[in-house]
Amino acid sequence: MLCYNCGCRLSEHDFCTACGADVSLYKKVIHVSNMFYNEGLEKAGVRDLTGAVTSLRQSLKFNKNNVRARNLLGLVYFEMGESVSALQEWVISKNIRPRKNIAGEYIQKVQANAGKLEAINQTIRKYNRALSLCRQDSKDLAVIQLKKVLSMNPRFVRAHQLLALLYMDGQDWEKAERELRRCREIDRNNLQTSAYLKEVEQMLMPEEGARPSVRRRKDESVRYQSDNEIIIQPLNVKEPKSGGVSSLLNIVIGLAIGVGVTYFMVVPAAELKVRNEEQQVITRISSESDAKTARLQELESQIEGMNENVTVMQAQLESYVGVDGTLQNTETLLNALAAYMEAEDKAAGAAAAAAELDAISQRVNMEEMTEGFRRLYEAARGEILPEVAAAYLAEGNSLFDSRNYAEAAAAFELAYAYDAGNEEALYQMAQSYRFIGEDEKAIAAYDKVIELFPDSWRAERSRNYRAQLAGG
Repeated sequence: MLCYNCGCRLSEHDFCTACGADVSLYKKVIHVSNMFYNEGLEKAGVRDLTGAVTSLRQSLKFNKNNVRARNLLGLVYFEMGESVSALQEWVISKNIRPRKNIAGEYIQKVQANAGKLEAINQTIRKYNRALSLCRQDSKDLAVIQLKKVLSMNPRFVRAHQLLALLYMDGQDWEKAERELRRCREIDRNNLQTSAYLKEVEQMLMPEEGARPSVRRRKDESVRYQSDNEIIIQPLNVKEPKSGGVSSLLNIVIGLAIGVGVTYFMVVPAAELKVRNEEQQVITRISSESDAKTARLQELESQIEGMNENVTVMQAQLESYVGVDGTLQNTETLLNALAAYMEAEDKAAGAAAAAAELDAISQRVNMEEMTEGFRRLYEAARGEILPEVAAAYLAEGNSLFDSRNYAEAAAAFELAYAYDAGNEEALYQMAQSYRFIGEDEKAIAAYDKVIELFPDSWRAERSRNYRAQLAGG
């Protein structure tokens, strides 16, 4: 036994030798829980399953972590046909003790057999269906459902009891007794079974010491009980007075017996045949209903899948036609190209188109766009941006010649931004920065000229200017 506070093993003392916690009451609780567990184990051994369930539940009330009691309770439930309750107890036990717990093997054996697991689910559904049919007063259909349940799970005690109740309601006492006897073979001391069986036995056999029951039959006989024997005595039997009268009486009796045999044997056989045919029709209708229900569920699943596909397709369509969709961005790109081509002032048109291209590049992810869109975009940049760069280069040279070096540097910087291969724009930007005293920007621009155009005369001059700025 382990301490509830620190988990150390307890000794014979009423306190924990490790943490000092008072464990006297805790020991009594664990002892009572183990006592109820042992009692449940003994009852389960003699097939008193109901009593075992009661004792094991008491054990778990005192100690919900009693894994042995919980595993045994699951086994008892499984023996009674309560597979769902059994799995519930084993799952709880597995969560309490994940390792070295036999409940894991029980769960694995049930889950490994897919057919057995499906049969358990079908059993519960059909049993619930039978209960619903009973409430709807469709007792014949309920009997059919319960027979299906018991064919899949013969040890389902509640199904046997409900079927016996239906037989009792239809006054079919012998079948009810048979079902209750089967319940008793599974669970010997089930109080509900005992109560039903007592009622059935009273209807099949009057109690001892009761007033003899007399019932007239159509064959004019009296049936009564004396002690433990049933005596059938014919009525109105008289000794024959003469041979002729006796012969006539025998003929009459023979005719009566023939009529009785016809009434009591032939007619019931015909009625039984009709009932069997009706039962077959009901069984066929029930099977067709189950098949239609399964088909309906399958169609509902397909509809759900189609709805999900529609949602995905709508999202894809939105990505094409929405505000930021492919079609909208393509339309914007085409409008920009059209405005550039129709502009009378090509420089202004090119600048506006370039601004629109920059806006498109910031708004969309080019890797996610179509190949045609990317090709059109790159072609537009190749056509428009060099022209914009040339306009800014001309503007920068004009400003440079008028010694407005600060604004010239800004113009050259834009020219280089729109055309990264423009050596003149890069060199003139470096010169402008040198004249306005921004040496670091000038050196950075000279370095790019040297790096990108190492064999040009501008690169040679850039090396000289850079050396002057770095040395100065």
